[in-house]
Amino acid sequence: MKRRILVINTGSSSIKFRVYQLENNTLIDQQRGQIEKIGLQPTFISSNGDGKETIKLDSHYDHHASLRFLLDHLSQHFSDDQNLSIGHRVVHGGNKFTAPLLINPDNLVELKQLEPLAPYHQPYNIAGIESVMAIDENIKQVACFDTAFHAQHKKPVNQFALPEEYYTEGIRRYGFHGLSYEYIALQLNESFSCESDEKILVAHLGNGSSLCAMINGQSIDSSMGFSPIEGLMMGTRCGAIDAGVLLYLLQQKSLSSEQLAKLLYCESGLLGVSGISNNMQQLLDSPDRSAAEAINLYIYRFVKEAGSMVNMLKGLDRLVFSGGIGENCAEIRKRICTELAWLGIAVSDRSNNQHHHTISRNDSQVEVNVIPTDEEFIIATHLLKLLH
Repeated sequence: MKRRILVINTGSSSIKFRVYQLENNTLIDQQRGQIEKIGLQPTFISSNGDGKETIKLDSHYDHHASLRFLLDHLSQHFSDDQNLSIGHRVVHGGNKFTAPLLINPDNLVELKQLEPLAPYHQPYNIAGIESVMAIDENIKQVACFDTAFHAQHKKPVNQFALPEEYYTEGIRRYGFHGLSYEYIALQLNESFSCESDEKILVAHLGNGSSLCAMINGQSIDSSMGFSPIEGLMMGTRCGAIDAGVLLYLLQQKSLSSEQLAKLLYCESGLLGVSGISNNMQQLLDSPDRSAAEAINLYIYRFVKEAGSMVNMLKGLDRLVFSGGIGENCAEIRKRICTELAWLGIAVSDRSNNQHHHTISRNDSQVEVNVIPTDEEFIIATHLLKLLH
């Protein structure tokens, strides 16, 4: 009997999905897409080898109804003799969940308790799991965590300078984008002849952005910390910020905790500084001075954080760009590499503009790669190992 794997990433207003067929121990990519604008005018969009399909859903469809539609739609398009298993991207695993997890009612309760650690991600990730469980409790579901790749970090890497009691309670640095970094580590090992002792800095740059310092495929440090806000400037998130600013906003500007959370997660970053957009390409195309200022700050914050990571690595042998911006914005890659030229980085304009996998020149002391990430593949791989 053939096996079908559905990978789901449930967000606040969308459900991204990908369908794999397992044939001869090989994952075959069959279909991918998303249900977007949930809560407004939900639209189902999918693509496969036969083309693209778009279906407008009823405006009242919530996440549960949208997932039911997705499962019904897939059952109509794939043969009934296949076993269906579902893998979920879950942002936070906390201190306890550091490996892929077969979901049951008991550990689902524990995952829900982590929602305050990632309030703009975790509740929706969990809602997707709960909806599938309500639709068909016999479907096996596996949770894969964005924090797991960084779980081996110990003190002082994962510690804040707070009283020990808070560290014991779980107020510590976790790191995120781990599924993406795990895929990059896999690709570096399989396709780039990466030496085990190489000092590697990986930049996952998208609407959410972070850096990861790696040696031998293992995370040494991450720019993200307790939450996905920390570190680099992002599309709508502020990145690292003086805690005194937060106290001032609460005490002097009388922001509620809800208003502050919305400001930090949804109204800052590229969008907040530019006042135009969180889309990097739109800002690059804009003649507005505020767009240029937002990009300049983005580059500055990257270079500053990269210096910290390089210091942790005690040098740099390879720089990798990934994520939507990292994979597609040649101008941003060029500007970052120009600022980091003191490390011996030299980039080929031709290779960079054509988005080659290797964009560094032959005389560069640091190899620079562009590697498209694939978090869904990592989730599907973990699911197979766990359910083997």
